[in-house]
Amino acid sequence: MLLNLTLTIWEDSLIIMSANKSPVAAGMNDLRAESTGSACEWLSLQDLAQGSECIGGMVVRSAQVRKILKTISLLSPYKTTVLIQGESGTGKELVARALHVLSSRHGGPFVSFNCSNLVDSLAESQLFGHVRGAFTDAREDSLGYFRSAHGGTLFLDEIGELPQQLQPKLLRAVETHEIQPVGSSRSYPVDIRLVAATNRDLHAMVKAGQFRGDLYYRLSAPMILIPPLRERHEAIPAFVAHFVQHFNRLFGKDVQFVSRAAMEALCANQWLGNVRELGHAIENAVLMTDGDRIDVEDLSFNHEAAAAEASGRPLDATLPEGARDLVEGMGNETAEDWPYSLDAVVREASKLALIRALQATRGSYKRAAELLGVSRYTVYRMLTRFGLVEGGTSRTPRKPGETKSP
Repeated sequence: MLLNLTLTIWEDSLIIMSANKSPVAAGMNDLRAESTGSACEWLSLQDLAQGSECIGGMVVRSAQVRKILKTISLLSPYKTTVLIQGESGTGKELVARALHVLSSRHGGPFVSFNCSNLVDSLAESQLFGHVRGAFTDAREDSLGYFRSAHGGTLFLDEIGELPQQLQPKLLRAVETHEIQPVGSSRSYPVDIRLVAATNRDLHAMVKAGQFRGDLYYRLSAPMILIPPLRERHEAIPAFVAHFVQHFNRLFGKDVQFVSRAAMEALCANQWLGNVRELGHAIENAVLMTDGDRIDVEDLSFNHEAAAAEASGRPLDATLPEGARDLVEGMGNETAEDWPYSLDAVVREASKLALIRALQATRGSYKRAAELLGVSRYTVYRMLTRFGLVEGGTSRTPRKPGETKSP
């Protein structure tokens, strides 16, 4: 009785937990499917894109990104320096371009440079320019990135990679709006808006003596933080629609539908490479499909839980140490030492139900899903969430007799 009750609570929590960032629930909530009469449901690009909009090249669906857009609109009219912080692949340059496009200097140049590409011996010249004869092979004057961005915006990506010997010179350029080319005794005024970006923790670098504190505080007021994609799974369907449309145009394809199973897999993935990694996955899927639909077999990214099923490892190898104790130990607590919140109870009951279903089916994910009344990809997600499996696989086989499209 307790098992049935808690399992029902967990099933309801698939929708309730969307507010708590449950990946599949947040991503799949409110999506409508095309009824095809087949074993698979198909979602149109219009279904996936619902509730989203594209602004300045940015796909806007999640509350976090709408907050970022509001910050951009507040900052864009001013010349103030802005620091953008976020993991690789989150779209930091898109935010920088939005700051430029929405500013009064949108008619000027947008110059982008990645500081990890600085050449040690030429770094100062790359940023501030040089005069003819300043060093060997300096056969003519060079403006450098600061003067090239005059009247517009200079975007310095990966600012954490800036050599320490250049950091005081960058600070002076930001504060005085003047630069001095290598080999010149003259300073030149520069009218730029500097936007810097990093995927590193600059504050920690300051504490470690790897980045100048005065430069950090000059750059980081204000700061825009971009959350990783795994913290905004509700945006994944909109990104999928955006990328499918983009690669349709690029490759002359006409993909119009994505299977619900494929979307569940996309929403459950952690996307450590963020939007960039998702884009590459959709590019490959568009190339791999030979029709107007993307199914699970067209996806090439790793499905962690599916690997254990493919490897044929026994169930005990995938269970954490002490899992059997969990089965036997639940229900022994008293009111005085009760350690669980409702969320914890739901989580433990879900984990217990999954373990018992896998034990009853000798480790078959498909049969366990049938017993629990959920999809196989919900089982995969639960396995990953509860730390019950490791590994990855590139492809999930179709069900026997299942066709790709109606």
